[in-house]
Amino acid sequence: MSDLPRIPAEAKEIIKHKRTGKIYASKEEFDADVADPNTDTTKDDFRQDLEIKVTRVNIEAFTKK
Repeated sequence: MSDLPRIPAEAKEIIKHKRTGKIYASKEEFDADVADPNTDTTKDDFRQDLEIKVTRVNIEAFTKK
């Protein structure tokens, strides 16, 4: 498997509130919202997505001859 070409990619973690769609800067910010008695946010409102951006590459560069 070491002969597989590597494609440059960038991963971004997205922390969201399931019901409101609010995006948090970090899991810690979400946890602080859960701990805040002034909000109705619970640990069940946690949603985590992973966005992968792949660099555009020419497929011919990866075709074996």
